Amino acid sequence: MGLTREDEMKRMLEDIRAEISYTQQLTGRSSFSDAVMEAMAAVPREQFVPDDLRHSAFNNGPLPIGYGQTISQPYIVALMTELLQLNPGDKVLEIGTGSGYQTAVLSRLCQSVFSMDIVPELVDTATNRLQQLGYENVNIRVGNGYHGWPEHAPYNGIIVTAAAPYIPDSLIEQLKPGGKLIIPVGQQFMAQQLICIDKDLEGLVHERSVLRVAFVPLVRRR
Repeated sequence: MGLTREDEMKRMLEDIRAEISYTQQLTGRSSFSDAVMEAMAAVPREQFVPDDLRHSAFNNGPLPIGYGQTISQPYIVALMTELLQLNPGDKVLEIGTGSGYQTAVLSRLCQSVFSMDIVPELVDTATNRLQQLGYENVNIRVGNGYHGWPEHAPYNGIIVTAAAPYIPDSLIEQLKPGGKLIIPVGQQFMAQQLICIDKDLEGLVHERSVLRVAFVPLVRRR
């Protein structure tokens, strides 16, 4: 008899906790907040993967979603969300909507999420999926992530779910003082670093590397 969905979700959360422990010397975190772990448990990950991969939805690894893009590993989704340190009244910008999974996790932790992707088909699919699942505090559009979404700036948090060769100035400009920008930076899959940018209340920027990662590249145009 196979595992139930509840068993699979429990296993995913246990895998996340195991990886938190494994990476704590690098990340400086021995646990993630209850709010982040509850959001990971509440979002139905199996709804955000292709139908033929639903049997792998709760595995602690990335999965292809088409158009050369992936849904990120659950641990990485949780880590990047944790690093943002969101409050319920916050406004977040997400660069790289993809399947909408990270978007859904963020939406449970803040007041509003503005998300964008360069691939129109992914934007359409994610928009429909999130609407059907009842995520009402999300706005999604097609756009070049390097430019951000200035109309709704400044943001308390900005998260980039694809690797850029550098940190775009526009994203730092759109970050509110006291906010955080989480972005993978690097050209090659094995030479990327997950970077956390803190903008202090005076507007000064502080940068630190968190972890080696492997993301698909942040595309400027199709």
